[in-house]
Amino acid sequence: MRAPKADAGPRSITILGSTGSVGCSTLDLVARSPERFRVVALTANRNLERLAEQVERFRPSFVALADPEMAEPLKERIAAVDPAIETAAGPEAVVEAARREADFVMGAIVGAAGLRPTLAAVERGAAIGLANKETLVCAGDIVMKAVTRHRATLLPVDSEHNAIFQVFDFDRPGRVRRIILTASGGPFRSRERAALARITPEEAVRHPNWSMGAKISIDSATMMNKGLERIEAWHLFPVTRAQIEIVVHPQSVIHSMVEYCDGSVLAQLGTPDMRTPIAYALAWPDRIDAPVERLDFMKVSRLDFEPPDEQRFPALRLAREALEAGGSAPIVLNAANEVAVAAFLARRIGFLEITDLVDEALSRYRHHPVNSIEEVDAVDAAARRIAEERVTAFA
Repeated sequence: MRAPKADAGPRSITILGSTGSVGCSTLDLVARSPERFRVVALTANRNLERLAEQVERFRPSFVALADPEMAEPLKERIAAVDPAIETAAGPEAVVEAARREADFVMGAIVGAAGLRPTLAAVERGAAIGLANKETLVCAGDIVMKAVTRHRATLLPVDSEHNAIFQVFDFDRPGRVRRIILTASGGPFRSRERAALARITPEEAVRHPNWSMGAKISIDSATMMNKGLERIEAWHLFPVTRAQIEIVVHPQSVIHSMVEYCDGSVLAQLGTPDMRTPIAYALAWPDRIDAPVERLDFMKVSRLDFEPPDEQRFPALRLAREALEAGGSAPIVLNAANEVAVAAFLARRIGFLEITDLVDEALSRYRHHPVNSIEEVDAVDAAARRIAEERVTAFA
């Protein structure tokens, strides 16, 4: 894995999804080290006001919104800040931002929408901080082959994969016995499954440890996020499917672990703050200060662990089975889950119906190998149609 070129100037940064939780945290760190980083491009979905505030502070040379209908409002708003800044709108504009020359690209777009921009950054051999797990869930084989072919650097930003990256012996992977992904268990870890039927979106987004966006918070509540992370881990690290385990760790202090053949278990610990893994990726192979609360072991006092419950949280089983099936299955899993979570947040379906809908989509789709981005797109679209049909039926 190549380290970024060392030079005297600041590292140029592009942030895909700058108005979301990870994007804002990245810019917080950039603002604290202006001598180290320079922002060259920012993208968002349609949050123009927050994007404009970021543009005013960081003055990138290129700005894009994914929503094509926002082209004129974006142009007018950014021109009021600095008419020299280029603007564009639509999915291709976001891909263009990823293609712009930058030393580091933070891929923080939520969902399958992040796949093509991330791949564009890979194809120009960039160093990429990957905070978008769906990219590898949907097209892991394609993306990882492109990483090797274009000599790109993929730095995981999810706290669990970032933790494993920090303690994994890539030079001697045969010494690794297993990797252990930790899960907080979400806000409903101790609730009986029957009680989950009455859960509201407001309850589900209140994570006990982490501050995250709505979609990721719901995935944490269903534990689908951990299932997606299992799939992502299989693509990121040279291990077998059987070597990836999940353990529930409610305190979220240990972010993940690697067990070696001699019985040693190496873990990365820290307070639950996404700025730690973001800082690690931004500065890699160096480290920078991050304004996070320092871990006080006297306050922690205890670390609890328990096995994951696939009966109460069937998303774990669905993701495990999708990983084992391979091909189109992980794409269907992700697409149906995105539709189901959006429907739940819009109060069109109940909390338990999220995984019911995903299960049905996986059962109805006739799975097959997938070998191109075009095939990924086709499977994604078909799965979304199936899921949307079920949302309508549930309603």
